[in-house]
Amino acid sequence: MITDMDVVDHPERDQPWDSTERSETEVQRLDRNWLSLLQELRVVQTGVQLLTGFLLTLPFQQRFEILDTRMRAIYLATVGCSVAATVLSQASSGKHDGRVYPLTGPENLTVGDKVRAIGMAIGRELTLVDKDDAQAAAQAMWLPGVCTIEGPGVLSTVEDVTGSPARSFRQWASNHASAFR
Repeated sequence: MITDMDVVDHPERDQPWDSTERSETEVQRLDRNWLSLLQELRVVQTGVQLLTGFLLTLPFQQRFEILDTRMRAIYLATVGCSVAATVLSQASSGKHDGRVYPLTGPENLTVGDKVRAIGMAIGRELTLVDKDDAQAAAQAMWLPGVCTIEGPGVLSTVEDVTGSPARSFRQWASNHASAFR
């Protein structure tokens, strides 16, 4: 007999196996999980596009005319949600690969600067561990291209749009320190 407890996934039980059998560090496990999530996102993007395409063809079917006002409203809401999902999924697609976007925050920071700011916020010294070239190359084949977020200098866009100065990353890390503990 199969119970509900038999079908529940317990990923925390896999962590010791990943560590011993795969010789996988925590960071490598998280990287693998992230890459798996990206693959699933790519499948969802295709599904959303197919659904949207199908929904857009329905008004051209002869039987569409028999729908009452309520059903047409439901159809329009469904199409609206599907189009919105398509737009949002495409916003995160590879169309941004290789593009350069200007930084709009109050300061230019490296990843190491951000790691140090988070460490200061939680009262611990954190170290950024770079991947070696082989690890980076292996991961790059699974990741979409890279877009660069940099520019000639810091822009005032946040303050121009919101009327308030942008917070520094250090301020943000301090405000969200509990998420990193």
